[in-house]
Amino acid sequence: MKYSIIDFLTLVGALGFFLYGMKVMSEALQKVAGDKMRTILAKMTSNPVKGVLTGVLITGIIQSSSATTVMVVSFVNAGLLNLIESIGVIMGANIGTTVTAWLISLLGFKINISIISLPLIGIGFPLLFSKKNKRRFWGEFIIGFAMLFLGLDFLKGSVPDIKSHPEIFSFLANYTSHGVWSFLLFLGIGTVLTMIIQSSSATMALTLVMCNNGWISFDIAAAMVLGENIGTTITANLAAAVANVSAKRAARAHLIFNLLGVFWVSFFFPFFLKLIAAFLIKSGGNSPFEDPHAIPVALSIFHTGFNITNTLIFIWFTKFIALIVTKIVPQGEDTEEYRLQYIQSGLLSTSELSIHQAKKEILVYAKRVEKMFGMVEEMFNETNEKKFYKLYDKIEKYEGISDRMEVEIASYLTKISEGELSHLGSKRIKAQLTIVSELESVADCCYNLAKTLLRKKDGKIWFDQNLRENIQKMMSLVSESILEMQKNLDHGYTKINIEHANVLESKINNYRDRLKKDHLQGIEKQEYSYKTGVIYSDLFSECEKCADYVINVSEAVEEINKD
Repeated sequence: MKYSIIDFLTLVGALGFFLYGMKVMSEALQKVAGDKMRTILAKMTSNPVKGVLTGVLITGIIQSSSATTVMVVSFVNAGLLNLIESIGVIMGANIGTTVTAWLISLLGFKINISIISLPLIGIGFPLLFSKKNKRRFWGEFIIGFAMLFLGLDFLKGSVPDIKSHPEIFSFLANYTSHGVWSFLLFLGIGTVLTMIIQSSSATMALTLVMCNNGWISFDIAAAMVLGENIGTTITANLAAAVANVSAKRAARAHLIFNLLGVFWVSFFFPFFLKLIAAFLIKSGGNSPFEDPHAIPVALSIFHTGFNITNTLIFIWFTKFIALIVTKIVPQGEDTEEYRLQYIQSGLLSTSELSIHQAKKEILVYAKRVEKMFGMVEEMFNETNEKKFYKLYDKIEKYEGISDRMEVEIASYLTKISEGELSHLGSKRIKAQLTIVSELESVADCCYNLAKTLLRKKDGKIWFDQNLRENIQKMMSLVSESILEMQKNLDHGYTKINIEHANVLESKINNYRDRLKKDHLQGIEKQEYSYKTGVIYSDLFSECEKCADYVINVSEAVEEINKD
């Protein structure tokens, strides 16, 4: 067989074109309805059945189970979904991803849709220049859809025809007649291909083309499909590698669910395939064991039937799967569950109890912010590059969590304020709203400091001993003021003395003024470069700004007790 490196690269290019088309289409749809899908995902998961339906709906829309599972992992990481809820959505995502196989089977091989692909690009292209985002995103979707089927057409053309190259079949025949070993071999090939390509839809398209061209038989293709179900779990596990314990558990649940499904179907594999063949013959079609052109539809039925049956079986065992992954990924000592601890759902029987619940959540929020600033101090003194970047990633994650906490606590306080409140209760709500806003600003400052330190690192900017000591002293003063803020929050709504907090605030302001003056003199005397000076000035100025937000928290607590 004459199959050159150019032919192979053409095949890889066709696959890449198909994959890129799917990526453009999927991302465009997420942009069009992203916020709505996030709302659906966050709200419609109160039980496993709703979770499954939500997973089917979203994956069917965005045409990517990987995108759905990665979204689920990120939502678990942020605390919007718990482990049980996430398992239901993941099960639904497996069913939703079968839509792609049906599109390819019913349109890709039956209709030459590539003929209208270029006119579709002609429709979508002008929309890319629209000033309205939604039109632009629809333009991207149309172009992505056209590229998807152009890629499929290229795939069909780049895979050698079995009639022209019968030696391909004789080569594959050596590995297709070994019973269980052939099943395991092609299961592994499907898994590895999906892991490499990072898209079960693209691997499915390649499998369908190979079937249509007579390369592989129905049973071998079905084994590859099962492998693709395992391979697709890798994306979510990669996304969870840098996430918290809950997100890692959700990703492992995806892997275990798919592994268990492949395990049980292996015992009924020949019966399952014969059942599908009998159904097709009864429906007036040909047997996929005899006609290669009947395999794509038969494979789509197998893919859908397997995922639906698997979900119907294991939906009753979501708690058991959760228990397994909890054992596999234990709670580490330094790991936190990124969920609100005291505000769960609904208001308590009285407004005063609800205010107390909010107060406890604010204390948790303040401790998280304190920990965040501690990470900034660690980052400043860290010499190990790997640990430095790990601290930055953690601060960035905490900043996102901080934003969400502010919104959720403030929304809860707003609901309380709609009820009947005493004068003191109203003052407490007002103070708490101020406090959560200021705490979020402190978290923003921590993130800004981390970004400045990252600029320092990436720019290879070095501080001499004097500059380092100055920043360390400033950070130490801010850290002390945060601890004082914590004390005032712990006292709650009793009389507090913020004299020490005010003293610290004055110290920080005076020290900032002194550093600013010395810094200008240092630049004039060229004691360090202007580039170094910018980073240095940004650090001490941001620290002082952070302290301003910190004192505002103590002042808000004191305000409650004023007549």
